[in-house]
Amino acid sequence: MKKSKYFLLLSLMLVISSFLAACGGGDDAGKDKEGADNTAAVQELKMLESTAIPSMDSVMAQDTVSFTTLNNVNEGLYRLDPNQEVVEGVADGEPTISEDGTVYTFKLKDAKWSNGEPVTANDFVYAWQRAIDPENASPYGPYMMDGKIKGAAEITAAAAEKKEYDLSTLGVKAVDDKTLEVTLERPIPYFKSLMAFPTFYPQNQKFVEEQGENFGLKAENVLYNGPFVLSEWDGSTDEEWVYAKNTEYWDADTVKLEKLTWNVLKESQAAANAFETGEVDITGKLSSDVVPQYEGDERLLNWLEPTIFWLKMNQKNNPALKNVNIRKAIAQAINKQDFVDGVLANGSIVANYAVPNEFVKNDETGEDFRSINGNELLPYNVDEAKKSWEAGLAELGTDSVEVRYLGDDTESAKKAAEYVKNQLETNLPGIKVTVESVPFSVRLDRENAQDYDLQMAGWGPDYLDPMTFSDLWLTGGGNNKMDYSNEKYDQLVKDAQTTLAQSPVERYEALAEAEKILLEEDAAIAPLYQRSSNLLVSEKVENFTYHLVGPEYSFKWTSVK
Repeated sequence: MKKSKYFLLLSLMLVISSFLAACGGGDDAGKDKEGADNTAAVQELKMLESTAIPSMDSVMAQDTVSFTTLNNVNEGLYRLDPNQEVVEGVADGEPTISEDGTVYTFKLKDAKWSNGEPVTANDFVYAWQRAIDPENASPYGPYMMDGKIKGAAEITAAAAEKKEYDLSTLGVKAVDDKTLEVTLERPIPYFKSLMAFPTFYPQNQKFVEEQGENFGLKAENVLYNGPFVLSEWDGSTDEEWVYAKNTEYWDADTVKLEKLTWNVLKESQAAANAFETGEVDITGKLSSDVVPQYEGDERLLNWLEPTIFWLKMNQKNNPALKNVNIRKAIAQAINKQDFVDGVLANGSIVANYAVPNEFVKNDETGEDFRSINGNELLPYNVDEAKKSWEAGLAELGTDSVEVRYLGDDTESAKKAAEYVKNQLETNLPGIKVTVESVPFSVRLDRENAQDYDLQMAGWGPDYLDPMTFSDLWLTGGGNNKMDYSNEKYDQLVKDAQTTLAQSPVERYEALAEAEKILLEEDAAIAPLYQRSSNLLVSEKVENFTYHLVGPEYSFKWTSVK
């Protein structure tokens, strides 16, 4: 890691503080006449992340680091609070909803952008139209809007067929500056949760167009309407960025932090060392070799996320991965229990499913979605893996297969890659796995270009519904990116989106059947584990807020004791 300004300044500050202490006269500073300490805590914190920010354009962002940053420096109609509840953002009061549940009319607060201009209904219209416009190729726009916002699917389909399309047909309308009307394809029970996601944030049209191709590339190329602004950020390769309190934010009185400095540090042990020396107040997520050191330590914060990691098997370029038996062999050749116990060792659990455990419950029955299919859809089984492998090789007419494994360049990702490589090459005679470890932003670019064979990828929910996982694998879907296609799978998911939308039991059953097709029938992906997160948080930090859906962290309510 390159030395950031923060780490260079830290040494200087330590020298200065030592000099001041030696000069004397400071022992009683900050104390009243009775000797009690009345010094207010400085509202500044330092936190680590394992990767830099790839993008600050909410229309083009597609990763957790970008979404988390956007969540803190911008704001949509709603946001999640420390209790994981949906609360008002720019929306002012409850919306008016049509009798059929498809038209929402929102009133907007007197919110401002960081340049002092008002946030208007047109800012939402403009941003949403940018997100659905095929010319922009937004990774999340079609995924988040098709089948949900009226007119979105038609725009996407027209572009695919090289026909003309009209962005004004998207179901979002500025009635006036402070009134936004949204029309849905169908009633959506989780609609407010959906509106908290960064793809649905507003953008100031004048500012975006003035910035042109530079929009979202550096701190000065972004406009802010959230609790903070990026006071320092020099682009996607910058390993340091700074949040500063946004004085123009409509709820600025709630925000206590004045400054939050982020630095990139990929090695977990180095992060723990920086934490212990006081260089940082909150680490990034820790790897397995560090977590056991803090067992029982109150500063270790951990939770089971509804986030699943799997191997994506790209069927586009490698003929072997077009073969279902080869995919089944790969999926069942990896000892997942040993992986979570020995490689991760952080509380993560084995995942033999595509929708997380303990994530959502049926509105009608109250039962967890996982109760339908259970937890053993594509389990580790070497004997079955070898049978499928031999059958696949025979069908391909070969005795060997070469695959490229694409992973991140972090310490934990490299360990995971070596484990997967060893398992596959040990249990599947004739396979050769070449590991390619790259920076996070490069992996995203290569995934978008489908320049990989196997890829370790994870998915956390964008809203509180199994559909946030199920519609990932629709034919041609914006997050598919591995050429998977099954007509029956598509139909089941679309039925759950439309005709079964108001039938909770039947809807869950359709999505569960689709999950079986994805895994047991097609082995399109190879689920490995459901992640547990572990990080160190200083005792001086109050109301550190993490989320189970969408962006990972919110600092609106965080302060220093």
